[in-house]
Amino acid sequence: MKLTSKGRYAVMAMADLANINDKQPTSLSEISLRQGISVSFLEQIFLKLKKNKLVYSLRGPTGGYLLSKSPNEIKLSNIIDAV
Repeated sequence: MKLTSKGRYAVMAMADLANINDKQPTSLSEISLRQGISVSFLEQIFLKLKKNKLVYSLRGPTGGYLLSKSPNEIKLSNIIDAV
């Protein structure tokens, strides 16, 4: 199975969120710095992940994204299907 760039980056970003997993929202700019993915590309990816209820966002100065389920409950196929 071939992965698209969007699918590969979505998996990388979700793994990054799972590794942090400290109940504090993570901004896209933080993920961008750690993973080397542009913020604009992450915005496109996270819109789809949010639409498919894999992540949710918090607004405000300390806002960002959190996983909507525990990392053990999210399958790679869910992420790839979402994007």
